[in-house]
Amino acid sequence: MPKWVGPVYIAMALILLPWIFYLHSTLPLQAVSQHYRMAWVGFDVLEFGQLIRTGLYALVPRWRFRVRPHAAACAALLITDAWFDCTTTPTNQVASSIAMAVLVELPLAGICWWLALRGPHQHAKA
Repeated sequence: MPKWVGPVYIAMALILLPWIFYLHSTLPLQAVSQHYRMAWVGFDVLEFGQLIRTGLYALVPRWRFRVRPHAAACAALLITDAWFDCTTTPTNQVASSIAMAVLVELPLAGICWWLALRGPHQHAKA
């Protein structure tokens, strides 16, 4: 790992903090988005792509080392999906969004995270 990676990523995170506070104080509580449907469909297509790649890599022995990073990406996408489902859903659908998060998205994210931590490593060739 290059020595610059740690400091640069920490600096980027620290730079993000004032932006987070700025957004919190300036964004409206509600907004109408012209491309709301496209955003969700596009996100689910991205999630589908990661899930299918993770599954395919798990099936082919010589590709199994690729499962770890794709499973980690799946976990991040599933957690993000659960968060935004629960926070952007109309009031009359919040219960179903929470149920979907608790019963499907977050458990699957946990399995993905487990695979990311425990999946096969790429072996060096002799």
